[in-house]
Amino acid sequence: MAFAQGLWQYYSRTEDQPIISTRTAAALSIAYTTLYVLPFYLSSLTRPSPDLPRDSPTVIRARVRSVTLSCALCSVITICIISFHAHVPRLQILKLLGWYPIDIAGTAKPLLLTAFLFAGPLFEKGIVEGKWKEWIRGRKMYECLDSWIGWRNYVAGPFTEELLFRSLLLPIAILGQPNPSTRKLNLILLTPLYFGIAHIHHFYEFKLTHPRTPFLPTLLMTLFQFSYTTIFGWYAAFVFLRTGSLWSVVLCHAFCNWMGLPRLWGKVSRTVASEIGSSSEVEQMMDATVLGERSGDTDRATAQGDRRGRSYSRRIGKLPQLRVTDGNARLETAWTVVYYAILFSGVLAFWKGFWVLTRAEGGLVDWNGA
Repeated sequence: MAFAQGLWQYYSRTEDQPIISTRTAAALSIAYTTLYVLPFYLSSLTRPSPDLPRDSPTVIRARVRSVTLSCALCSVITICIISFHAHVPRLQILKLLGWYPIDIAGTAKPLLLTAFLFAGPLFEKGIVEGKWKEWIRGRKMYECLDSWIGWRNYVAGPFTEELLFRSLLLPIAILGQPNPSTRKLNLILLTPLYFGIAHIHHFYEFKLTHPRTPFLPTLLMTLFQFSYTTIFGWYAAFVFLRTGSLWSVVLCHAFCNWMGLPRLWGKVSRTVASEIGSSSEVEQMMDATVLGERSGDTDRATAQGDRRGRSYSRRIGKLPQLRVTDGNARLETAWTVVYYAILFSGVLAFWKGFWVLTRAEGGLVDWNGA
């Protein structure tokens, strides 16, 4: 029997009586979501503006501090509620939250399952664009994590979001369900809506930083982001309930952030960087313009990025113009065919391994007969 299911059966007062009320679970979920997002707009350090975009190192540092404090507060509240209502030992609380024990195999298998979905994009990045050598050396990963944007996208963001929206909200929802193992779809489909709603504030944020952008494109962009974050939330909730591991969903989240949305149409071709033959050098110069330096001084970072960007433009201007030859066109066609074949095969492998690669001993609800 799954851990959380056994806990629920032992401490619930009757067969249809949850450990905490459903209203309490919903109120806590709303409060946690608000605590995560609202502080972004209460301070001038975290509130974006046309002169201070969300990718500014100053804003990122302040926001990372804010969500860290919010997650710490919500974690303490959740532990106190579980301890007070269920009267379980601390080690069992950590198990319910997915923090302990750390199952290496159980953590790695969902990551492999997620990678199946991105088999095509991995082929495009690694083989077509020639980045597989950078992946082996690991230098690009170090450079990425050495920037504040990389730290936010691949460490702080995945960890704090999965901690709050999976590790804290799902156990609260489990304890607030009358017999959670018969209501798994509610847990999987409804709780991730809080995760999607938490991204709607990007509409207001984008309007602050881009006041001249029309209303409709901004609204459509926000709705699109709500849709794919909610879909990912469904997947992450399923993985968390199956594995009982916070670390598995954090890794999946970071991997998806790194990959971005997969190509679903269009021809596969090499980027300008890979045609030049030194993609890492070109990307470093482009990053200087887009990201700035790590100094924390936004103005100085922008100036340095502008200088490197002009240097990059001068160097590109000295290169011979790239021409699309018949050989290149045929090669691109072959790459495109292989890409979509691998993409389809990856989706098929994902479907085949969906149940097997998410099975773990630490699952939170009972899946027998599911």
